[in-house]
Formats: sequence, structure tokens, C-alpha cells
Amino acid sequence: MKRTRLRPLPSGRIAKPHAVTWASSVGFAGTALLACKANMLAAGLAASNLVLYAFVYTPLKQIHPVNTWVGAVVGAIPPLLGWAAASGQISLNGLILPAALYFWQIPHFMALAYLCRDDYAAGGYRMFSLADASGRRTAAVAFRNCLYLIPLGFIAYDWGVASGWFCVESSVITLAISAAAFSFYRDRTTQKARRMFYASLLYLPVFMSGLLFHRLSDNPQCLAENPNRIIELPSFPEAVTESEEDDQKKKVRYVTAGPQGRAPVAYASIAPFPFLPVPSYVDQ
Repeated sequence: MKRTRLRPLPSGRIAKPHAVTWASSVGFAGTALLACKANMLAAGLAASNLVLYAFVYTPLKQIHPVNTWVGAVVGAIPPLLGWAAASGQISLNGLILPAALYFWQIPHFMALAYLCRDDYAAGGYRMFSLADASGRRTAAVAFRNCLYLIPLGFIAYDWGVASGWFCVESSVITLAISAAAFSFYRDRTTQKARRMFYASLLYLPVFMSGLLFHRLSDNPQCLAENPNRIIELPSFPEAVTESEEDDQKKKVRYVTAGPQGRAPVAYASIAPFPFLPVPSYVDQ
């Protein structure tokens, strides 16, 4: 394929045994690091995604067009992995960003598959666009998945993950990419496909940046209902000295919302994912 022939393995700059050894060692090392420094749930998601990518998605590309949807699952797991590493659990709030990545990947790749139909056919890859000479079904799938992105901003706001501003911004950029997809659906040309592809490239960083800047670090309602719930922890020395005589005896005070008195994940987690919205603890 023209678009991949200059990569290290196809161009012959590295041998297959070298590539297998490197990929395996890095994969095992990364999974072990997550298991040791984060938790087993994150490590399990990482290992599962490696297996799904290497042994399911990659072979499927030469077997069946469903590979695109399997690849979307592969692309959606990393943010879920980060949430699991930070919180130690999978919650509904943690599914918003993976859902966005899953639905985003379909129009993104449909545009690419339409633009590179001949290249994929020459490489022996069974892409959805190859069985769609007119491009109508390819464009319809892209447009439909753009529409699936529309509710995510409101869901993030309704579930307390982000503020109302994110709801507005998400709706605007999703309508923009949907408009590009609809334009491609009405006029299936290379120019319109390329425009939708560029729109998808712009959409994801804007969406993720909006979620970052407008995230709610903890559940304000829970904090309002439990303003005096304070615990003492032996670590994280954000301490207050009660008197000059007690300089060496410091008490760490945390306001928490859960009945077990756990610290917010933003402070308690050792996982390096500060850019994710912090999971909220709620009373059970």
C-alpha cells in the first residue's frame, strides 16, 4: 500500500523477528507496569486490548469489513483503561470518552477508506467501502455515527462529569462534523470525503480539550450535602499545624463525599492520568 509502504516493517528497515520481539517486550512491560503501579483492572484492559488488536482486528482486515468496528473498540479502550487506572473501577461516567472515541472512529475511517479504496484493494484489505461502488452506504454509516455523538455532551453534563459549557461546545462541534458527513452523503466526491476526514481530525482534540477544561473534579452535590465529612490520613501532607507546640504532629484534613471517607481520586491515585475527569464517589 502506498500509505504504509515507507513504514519500518514494510520498507524492510526492520526484520519481522525484530518487530515481534520489540512489540512483545513492550507489551509485556507496559502491562506489568500497570499491574504494579495502577491496578489489575487496568492491566487486564491493556492486555485484552493488545490481544484484540494483534490477533483479532489485524487479521480481520483481510477477512471481513467488520474489522472497522472491531478497530473502533480497540481505539475506545485506552481512555477506559485510564479511568480504571485512576479509580480502580469502571463506572458509567468513565464510558463517555470511550463512547466518543468509538463513534468518532467510524466517520473518520469511512472517509479514509473512501479516499484510499484503490490502495486498500491493492493491499488485499476488505474494507466496507470496497463493496460500495457508489459510496452511498459508506457515507450513510459515517453520517449515522456522527449523529450518535450528539448526546454525549449532554450526558457528560447530566452525569456531573463536565459543566454546561461543555454541553454547548460539544453540541456545536458535533453538529459541524455531522454537517460535513451529510455533505459527503449528498455529494459523494473525493473533495467532500477529504473535508469530512479533516473535520474528524479537528473534532477529537477539540472535544477532548473541552472535556479537560470544563470537567468537574468531584460531585458538587455530594460535597454540598457533606460539607463537614473529614478524615485523617497518614500521607499526603497537606497539613495544618494547630499550635506551635504541635509542629511535628500534623493532621491531614480531606473533605470527602463517600461513607467510607475515601480521598478524591485526584489526590489518592498514583496513576499518571491527571487529564481524565475525576470519578465521583457517591453515597450508596
